[in-house]
Amino acid sequence: MRLFLDTANIGEIEQGVRLGVISGVTTNPSLAAKEGIGDLGSYKNAILQIVEILPENSSISVEVTAQDSQEMINQSREIATWHPSVIVKLPSTIDGFHAMAVITQEGIPINQTLCFSVNQALLGAQLGVTYVSPFLGRLDDEGHQGMDLVADLVSTFRNYPIETQILAASIRHPLHCVQAAKVGAHIASVPFKVLMQMTHHPLTDAGNAIFNRDWDKVSPVKA
Repeated sequence: MRLFLDTANIGEIEQGVRLGVISGVTTNPSLAAKEGIGDLGSYKNAILQIVEILPENSSISVEVTAQDSQEMINQSREIATWHPSVIVKLPSTIDGFHAMAVITQEGIPINQTLCFSVNQALLGAQLGVTYVSPFLGRLDDEGHQGMDLVADLVSTFRNYPIETQILAASIRHPLHCVQAAKVGAHIASVPFKVLMQMTHHPLTDAGNAIFNRDWDKVSPVKA
């Protein structure tokens, strides 16, 4: 399972890339707004900065801000010109599906976002989207088992020659990553905080402290 960072923060992306485990980034209007980005021009500048940081052959998902299908199509075409690494994010709405039907035919890769059902994912797969993003954390918030949707998508897609990859999104904690990997998600998109949590374990910290203490007892005293 590959890991993407879910952020538009340049500093977080730089730190994540230094770990050597990040192969992509996902953004959305909320994450962009959090970084003070309020128009497509500044959004484009931020995306181009991020692309320069990411490893070769990475992808960055950029979500449209338009609401109706024709404007989604227009924005998708514009966003796709920003860089070859860009994947356009379109929502799982009726207007979003109308836009996907046009944009996929033009060869523009799509990340189908805000997916909350197998039915929505099947529609995107029929249209040939590159990624479908089930939002498991938001389903959990509503009293559902979000990971069940990811597992259902994996088992359903395996019945057919579907090339669409399943991107587990709305990750809230490290256990979500473990569960997503176990059920067979292709990608998990994680906030920077969760990525940092994945690196830690209290027994690792305790063991490392013991090793250092024991070594210090026998190592020569430094001047």
